Amino acid sequence: FIIPPNCLLNPSDDAGVVGGNVLTSQRVVDVVLRAFKACAASQGCMNNLTFGDKKFGYYETIAGGAGAGPTWHGRSGVHTHCTNTRITDPEILERRYPVVLRQFALRTGSGGTGKHMGGDGVIREIEPLRPLVMSILSERRTLHPYGLAGGQEAKCGRNLLIRKDGVVVNIGGRCSTSIDVGERLRLETPGGGGYGKK
Repeated sequence: FIIPPNCLLNPSDDAGVVGGNVLTSQRVVDVVLRAFKACAASQGCMNNLTFGDKKFGYYETIAGGAGAGPTWHGRSGVHTHCTNTRITDPEILERRYPVVLRQFALRTGSGGTGKHMGGDGVIREIEPLRPLVMSILSERRTLHPYGLAGGQEAKCGRNLLIRKDGVVVNIGGRCSTSIDVGERLRLETPGGGGYGKK
């Protein structure tokens, strides 16, 4: 490949960059697969979540849906393309860190429809047991993972802060915010696109 200098894939030394291995790489793979009409888009990111305070820090990547192809349905609740990390088990997470995992489940219906269905994303909802700072770096919050060959696009992801009074705030794809006891961070990851007309 010839990649010109000073572009997204070959930035200059003084360019502000972040998330190349967990975000940019995911989108590059989707672009290549689409160019060859190989399969529908996958979730397109790794949903990077960090939380902590002055005493500790925690980092995880959260699964989503894989795109469907000409002979297969997309997988649900997986990492795709450039990585396949394993998330911390709920029991270990709650034993080691001051949080409660309120929900961790497939996000039913988030994959695109088609002859072959896109995989579903996941829902991960975390409640702190003391005030923390939580940060998210994610994509596909406004642009849907595309379907291919007549398959439908998948649902976008959402990052929601649920306040004590029940008010739900969409914090967008990239955010760092304080979260208090009694509040919850709810991540709904994107699905994968569907393939083929149903």
